[in-house]
Amino acid sequence: MVGVPDENTAAKSQNNVYYWADGKQMVATGTGVNRQNVGIAEIPEAMQYSVISAENKSFYSDPGVDFKGIARALVNMAQGGETQGGSTITQQFVKNTYLSQDQTLTRKFKEMFISVKVGTKFTKPEILQGYLNTSYFGRGAYGIQAAAQTYYGVDAKDLTPSQCAVLAALLKGATYYDPAGNPDIDTAASKEANYKRSHDRWAWILEEMHKDKHLTDAQYQDAIKKYPLPQGRKATKGMTGQISYLADTAKKYVLSHSDITEARFDQGGYQIYTTFQKDKVNSLTAAVQKVQKERLDPKNREKDKYVQFGAASVVPNDGAIVALYGGAGYENNHFTNNADTSGVPVGSTWKPFVLAAAMEYGTYKTSPEGVSPLSKYNGNDNLKVQRPDGTYYLNKDNSIFRQRNESDHAWGYISLRKAMEQSINTPFVQLGVDVGLTHVRDMAHASGILTDSMLQGLNPSFAIGTSTPSAIRMADAYATFAASGKHVDPYSVTEVKQDGQELGGFDKPKSSRAMSANVANNVTDVLQNVIQNGTGQNAKALGRTAAGKTGTTDSNKSAWFVGYTQQLATSVAMFRENPKDAELLSMNGTAGVPSIHGGDIPTSVWTEYMKAALKGKNDPGFPEATKIGEIADEAGAPSPTPTPSITPSETPSETPSATPSETATSPSPSASESCQFAWNCASDGGTDSGSTGGTTSSPTATETTGEGDTRGNANGGGNLFGGSTG
Repeated sequence: MVGVPDENTAAKSQNNVYYWADGKQMVATGTGVNRQNVGIAEIPEAMQYSVISAENKSFYSDPGVDFKGIARALVNMAQGGETQGGSTITQQFVKNTYLSQDQTLTRKFKEMFISVKVGTKFTKPEILQGYLNTSYFGRGAYGIQAAAQTYYGVDAKDLTPSQCAVLAALLKGATYYDPAGNPDIDTAASKEANYKRSHDRWAWILEEMHKDKHLTDAQYQDAIKKYPLPQGRKATKGMTGQISYLADTAKKYVLSHSDITEARFDQGGYQIYTTFQKDKVNSLTAAVQKVQKERLDPKNREKDKYVQFGAASVVPNDGAIVALYGGAGYENNHFTNNADTSGVPVGSTWKPFVLAAAMEYGTYKTSPEGVSPLSKYNGNDNLKVQRPDGTYYLNKDNSIFRQRNESDHAWGYISLRKAMEQSINTPFVQLGVDVGLTHVRDMAHASGILTDSMLQGLNPSFAIGTSTPSAIRMADAYATFAASGKHVDPYSVTEVKQDGQELGGFDKPKSSRAMSANVANNVTDVLQNVIQNGTGQNAKALGRTAAGKTGTTDSNKSAWFVGYTQQLATSVAMFRENPKDAELLSMNGTAGVPSIHGGDIPTSVWTEYMKAALKGKNDPGFPEATKIGEIADEAGAPSPTPTPSITPSETPSETPSATPSETATSPSPSASESCQFAWNCASDGGTDSGSTGGTTSSPTATETTGEGDTRGNANGGGNLFGGSTG
């Protein structure tokens, strides 16, 4: 009663059609142009035997059905156990062409009977031909002819035995065995991990072919001599400019929110309705390109080469990704989506999560009612960081760890609000420890940051941005502040249909409470000040109420600006990347300036885009922030009316003794340190109210160099917290 599969019917082309948020077609892309059946005579024996040796050694002698394997699978599924793979080439041919990939009892029974019938109707060469013509090799390539062209630029008949083994390895799972990597599909499918998997399986397949007498000694030695690295990815029809990154972002979302496999998805027949707004995508692209043209000259300036941008724009209270910038486009051989990449540290754009955690949880030194942003912490350079037990953090050589700012400006004890404004490291490193770095991590996660981007370790530097979330996730997390503490996961797909029939599972994500509304509103109030008076002043050109934070990382390897209004949250990342190994390069000297900061080029891109994206929209401002928490000054901060006279007897030793157990003596500011801080008894931007009674202006943004968040520790990389950022 069951029919047999037809490889020609299976090869019929179908498009996947993507739509903009307004329902208009974005792009139609499918596998039809990348699929062509070939006869068994055009498939090299090495290709035939590579899959036989790897997948089904008894292919020419077995009945085409692994009855024991099917029985085991049936029993296992009937008992509620996990599904089991592993089947003959005949069965895989049947699955490729006739059945869904669902692991069900019904499918297993059908597979068995169809495979029996295939074994009686087709010869073994016909079955092998059908299998190789219908198998998915990744990169949208169905069948051996498409795979040969996609990976090596040759016809199937011209493949070498060594190349055949690489292609056979892809049948194990193209996502994880394509040496080009598929990190946009799964972070575990990195270029490095995939290359190793592919290389190891290639070598194993050649060894099996040799053992099975399908390669002579001479052929084996020639084939195993060098791994034949496939060509890089190529842009397919319609996948150019930002369309390629938009489609891939939507595809990734579909695969992660359904049981559709990548192989089935790439067969086509789906209609994907996205959240992307064409005008905003175009505006974001235009903003990047305009600033690039104005500031970068890669043809004539070596340091301007390999500069990359990534950006994303998310709607607060909703989570819809309305725009992103992923790079120069597939047509320019840039296949990594910079809006969804990992590995680019965010620097001081992380500090708002530290402040939010302090206001939400308080510190171990205070009551848990929360810390006011007016609390004062030591903002001087080269400070020791105190553990909750009163000891100091130590370097690997047991010397005391000292946190650095970008400049050695003597800020003294300043409010957290002022420290955020000027992006000073030392207050937030100590605050992060006082709050508890796990609380900081939990606050970031609740706001939308994925845990796997916070794996750099919970050491003091964690508080100033060693984590590497994507631009999409940073925009989404700041949207949580814009939404008064309500978080919604970012999403890019609203509806998926298959041949016109709607599929389930794509409902809008539900919101959750990441922090209290007043905590979020107070963070916003502080970040508004960053734009008005601090390192983000270039964003004032937006001409409307906005909040945001700059970020720059160690050795000037990346620079960020993340900002928002009530209507839109947008992040912009800038970095240099070695095209050979994807290692980050310093941007010192880029754009003809000593160093790039988040308040410079990234903020310019952000402002240019937000002007266009919000044109014609009203300016609702932000909800008012009310007084929060208690003033919880760091130990040693002067009282409101300090006395500057300190006797020598009050001066403690400056050389604490460290023991191998990583403890050091409890900190106490020296007389000289205390005297330096007399100026900042006043409020931010106000006047000194020390014993002299005089008035002096507190330092402004223009008096400092940079934004105070690029330098690491005092001892370079040879300490406990080396990492990628200072």
